[in-house]
Amino acid sequence: MGEIHQLGIIGVILLLLLFYGGTMWMSVVISRKKENADDYMTAGNRIGFGVSAASMTATWIWASSMYASVTAGYTYGVSGPIHYGLWGALMILFIYPFGKRIRKVAPKAHTLAEVMYARHGRSSQLMLAGSNVLGSVISLTSNFIAGGAIIAMLSPLSFGSGIVIIAGGVLLYTLWSGFRASVLTDFAQVIAMLGAAVVIIPAVFFVVGGPQMFADGVAAGHVTPQQESFFSSEAFMNQGAPYIAAVLAYAIGNQTIAQRLFAVREDLIKPTFITATVGYGATVIGIGMIGVMALYLGIEPAGGDVNNLLPQMVGTYLPVALVALAFIMIIGSLSSTADSDLSALSSIVMTDIYGQSVGRKNVNPKFMLLIGRITMIVATAAALFFATARFNILDLLVFVGALWGCLVFPVIASFYWKKVTNKAFTVSVIVALAVFLPVRFTLIPLTGAWAFFVEALAILGVGVVLGIMAFGFFGLRPALIIGAVATIAVLPFGFGYLRDYETLTGSLVAYSVSFLVCYLMSVKSSQNFDFSVIKRITGDFDEEDAPAVEDTAAGENPPRGDVPAAPGH
Repeated sequence: MGEIHQLGIIGVILLLLLFYGGTMWMSVVISRKKENADDYMTAGNRIGFGVSAASMTATWIWASSMYASVTAGYTYGVSGPIHYGLWGALMILFIYPFGKRIRKVAPKAHTLAEVMYARHGRSSQLMLAGSNVLGSVISLTSNFIAGGAIIAMLSPLSFGSGIVIIAGGVLLYTLWSGFRASVLTDFAQVIAMLGAAVVIIPAVFFVVGGPQMFADGVAAGHVTPQQESFFSSEAFMNQGAPYIAAVLAYAIGNQTIAQRLFAVREDLIKPTFITATVGYGATVIGIGMIGVMALYLGIEPAGGDVNNLLPQMVGTYLPVALVALAFIMIIGSLSSTADSDLSALSSIVMTDIYGQSVGRKNVNPKFMLLIGRITMIVATAAALFFATARFNILDLLVFVGALWGCLVFPVIASFYWKKVTNKAFTVSVIVALAVFLPVRFTLIPLTGAWAFFVEALAILGVGVVLGIMAFGFFGLRPALIIGAVATIAVLPFGFGYLRDYETLTGSLVAYSVSFLVCYLMSVKSSQNFDFSVIKRITGDFDEEDAPAVEDTAAGENPPRGDVPAAPGH
């Protein structure tokens, strides 16, 4: 393998100044002398199609997804990027039917946790908010890792210097105008990403030998039969199936996605998410093929770290001009998601920790904005600290996705089923988490009766996952049929087999346990929740520029987290 072409300190600094200087200029242009707290979080719920579709695409195409797709291609062969990119793309598509329902019952909400507060109360709100804080910090960390890796690989600067530069650049322009800065810069970033990907992927392919590379790789013994196959069972069980479960959880539980759902004009939800589906799938699968090329070429990751594969391949085989283009592509992808994470974290703290604790009428918008900006600074510092550990990005993504899997059924059921109670929501998530953790990390060996019990839950989990997907598009009856058929279909081979795939099994168990507990605790409930209550409790905080929803007799601001009683509540 040849020498890696570095950009040099001056070249990297100039590219970073160009990129972050441009995003900072855009942020300053849209800034206001008197910032609005609601616009800082959701841009007034009125973003148009072009910006919203670009923002959704850019947020989902983060540097971690590029690096993880490359890792999947290197690990599992030709089907790895397909299992990563295709299922991730389809999960974007699965958001929109649920998103339409969420916007219908809470048109002016800022966070999903805020809606859970109105639906259930404080414990459910903090549970969802807490999981998003953890998820966004991990996401922020993984993007800093990606940035540090490419700067260290393509310049004389160290990994530590790289993560500090990336963190500082993202923080500066996002701190200025919050979510509005995030979505506006996403538009420019996605154009840079897609344009660079169209040039870089075929350039690497032809430089390394074109189609002949695959024949040479097989002859040299660099790949196994499973890695050659588009229908690799190993890739599906270790990558595809766990990722289906994980990304569904990301789609439903992730505040960065929810924030865009609440920001886009309600009539543009469907075209926005369909466009993002196509853009994400094509880009991420294409980038993942660079990992496949590395596998067939027999390349060893620099320093034994698979996170280095993407910059390593680009830096080794492309001329300096294209290396610079790839550098911008990766910096754009990680920045577009890192700023989304900062915006999500600030919205959670502004809305769920401060806003709902004092009541919407008692909020001080200026203090709220200060809290949001302080949150961004603290989150950046925390992510920098965790980034020094240099975790495997793919492992981080699957773990957080599975963690959110504990929340998927209770959250979705809460938007449709009047009988779901706060106690059912809270207990189901806690019990699912208690079962998920020992399965995912094999704290208890998967043998004997315990393995049989876990596999039974995982088999049910297959039906739950597919049933949830079907429910969004086709309704309850088809969902029940598809879920039941899927569970029965897995029965013949699930026992004695699923125990060998703890990542997949853990994810499925999270879904099945939360479903069972939430359903059994709610089915005989006398609650008959009035969904109009949600619209009354959620809404704008900054009334000077955005009038709040009209108060009702049921009570506008429940004191310290108490939800006003609806008929039958």
